[in-house]
Amino acid sequence: MHIYLPIAEVSVNAFLLLGIGGFVGLLSGMFGVGGGFLITPLLFLINIPSAVAVATSANQVVASSVSGLMAHLRRKTVDMKMGRYLLGGGIAGSALGMVIFNYLKSLGQVDLLVQLCYVVFLGIIGGLMLIESINALMKDKNQKVSTKRRERTWIHKLPYKTRFSASGLYISIIPPILVGFAVGILSAIMGVGGGFIMVPAMIYVLGMPTKVVVGTSLFQIIFVAGFNTMLHATTNFTVDLPLALLLLIGGVVGAQIGTRIGAKLKAEQLRIFLALMVVAVCVKIALELAIEPSELYLITQSH
Repeated sequence: MHIYLPIAEVSVNAFLLLGIGGFVGLLSGMFGVGGGFLITPLLFLINIPSAVAVATSANQVVASSVSGLMAHLRRKTVDMKMGRYLLGGGIAGSALGMVIFNYLKSLGQVDLLVQLCYVVFLGIIGGLMLIESINALMKDKNQKVSTKRRERTWIHKLPYKTRFSASGLYISIIPPILVGFAVGILSAIMGVGGGFIMVPAMIYVLGMPTKVVVGTSLFQIIFVAGFNTMLHATTNFTVDLPLALLLLIGGVVGAQIGTRIGAKLKAEQLRIFLALMVVAVCVKIALELAIEPSELYLITQSH
């Protein structure tokens, strides 16, 4: 069954959109990522314009994140205090990111910017996560992983320290705010929740235990992605409601399934699966940028 998307100006199979939303929701529940790092490129592949894909995918990110967060709240694996500091930085970063996005859109460079951002950030984060995850699996039998996160670093020397009881940390509020700020900028530009950067940053930069990382990441993603959706809808008018609804329905169902699967896997296994997914998406986008298209000129037929 095909459905016409008025803002995107294309006809797409409704079941395909439900499947995309469900698959990304599954990842959200398993890994604590909003799923935008994957859903936006998937929308590119079915000919959804970049501006519409970036703006509308944020709706699905919110839906799947809310669904996943509910399950983590029941398990009490959310650090609400840490989430508030991450959120404060995220909202400020989103506002700046939207200014950058709109400026580049006026220059006609949004498509190139979004794809380059994916290649650079997914490549760096995915590569580092993959290396560390493999090392963690190899050291798991010797019980060396948890002690590595407890070593004192430059973060412990910063001022304005506070205690995060749920995470068992006593660190400065500056790093969480900066992490949230950086993720907020990327969320606005790339149409993502930022979990693919937020999750590894919370583990390796802030030193949070993995059991509270997923739920805390989803808490921050909900509000930042929702804020980005509002900004895109009011400034660019690029949120396609039928597209958003289908992705939302699939995302909610997928997130519940993903949360149950994630609860049965070890933390190190979750990390290596996420790393492989990030690297795979990065390679796909990089190949599309590098390979010359068979048709140098595209002629579109008006409806």
